Amino acid sequence: VQLGERQKRNMLATLLLSQGVPMLLAGDPRSHSQQGNNNAYCQDNELSWLDWDFSDAQKALVDFVVRLIALRKAHPAFRRRSFFRGVPLEGDALKDVSWLRPDGQEMTPDDWHHGENRCVGMLMSGQGIADLGPRGERERDDDFLLLLNAHPQDLDFTLVAAGGAPWQVMVDTAHPGSGAAGQPAQEATGRYPLTARS
Repeated sequence: VQLGERQKRNMLATLLLSQGVPMLLAGDPRSHSQQGNNNAYCQDNELSWLDWDFSDAQKALVDFVVRLIALRKAHPAFRRRSFFRGVPLEGDALKDVSWLRPDGQEMTPDDWHHGENRCVGMLMSGQGIADLGPRGERERDDDFLLLLNAHPQDLDFTLVAAGGAPWQVMVDTAHPGSGAAGQPAQEATGRYPLTARS
């Protein structure tokens, strides 16, 4: 199965912005798929060989992965060593993680069980990191809002207030240049237009 460029970006963003250790194989950031063969280590042929002549699309995907890795390295919110608790930590106003519906409201148990819900927001509090830094200090970071839209159509996501400041778009898999170095910072308030399957 051939994946589209947005599907590749979606998968890589999901991997690199998730908690835990991201596992990338040689060639993953440039869409070397081994044709789905999970036993290619014993294949000494084109199936497992890496072609170092990158197409423009492969170069763009590598640049996208480099940006995701830099974002992950710069922000401890994406590298937590302890699991989310779903409660505010030590007097913080926000829970360490909140799951949101497209209307910006926190999800209820019924929302989780509704089969037609295909969009979710994950609000991670940068103040809600339970991990300690190298000198025993509590780690702090920016707040992050990850929006995932698996719907086959575009929809608007109501953004929660970010302490009075607008949200800054760091990555949008439907617009791979968003948040790139040298690009003007895109700010978002009110509602954010989420492209289908992004």
